[in-house]
Amino acid sequence: MANKQVFPTKGNLLALSKSIKLAQLGFELMDKKRNILIREMMEQIDKVRSLRDEIADIYKKAYFTLQEANITLGVIDDIAKAIPIDNHLEITYRSVMGVEIPKVLYDEEKVSLKYGISNTNTKFDYAYRSFLEVRNLIIILAEVDNALYRLADAIRKSRKRANALKNIVIPDYETKIKYIRDTLEEREREEFTRRKIIKSKQEN
Repeated sequence: MANKQVFPTKGNLLALSKSIKLAQLGFELMDKKRNILIREMMEQIDKVRSLRDEIADIYKKAYFTLQEANITLGVIDDIAKAIPIDNHLEITYRSVMGVEIPKVLYDEEKVSLKYGISNTNTKFDYAYRSFLEVRNLIIILAEVDNALYRLADAIRKSRKRANALKNIVIPDYETKIKYIRDTLEEREREEFTRRKIIKSKQEN
């Protein structure tokens, strides 16, 4: 049915030939983009696995030490409130094949006591250092997790577009081109036959 909507002219054949070349180029670019994004995502996945393992290990040690601090010092809520909240974070982006990948910028805080030492002990100090380390790793993990989400979404869209070009757009162009070529060739044969008959009649 689609072929009947295409008027079989040389102009349309030329236009469709250009369109199919663009579609094929678009498919190649989408496929290349998808492969590059997949490679980038695999690198990020390796980072996530390593970070999660490291965070889990440090969390375990930090909570154990915090429990010991609670046991030896009693409830330490008031001491913990003396530690200021750090809001010094900035987010920039880098582009990977048009996908904006976030980068969290922050000054990794050096361990320094921000609370009085008269009411604390080494258990609390160790817990404080451990949770600072956890915080730094969580910032990196948030950055990588967000990058993974964006990459996965871009890969899905690239795959969808590439499949549409490969399985729908390009075959449709091929079918229409074949229809126009077959029609034009048939017309040329008919014209050739008609001229031959006319010439034969003129000679007789």
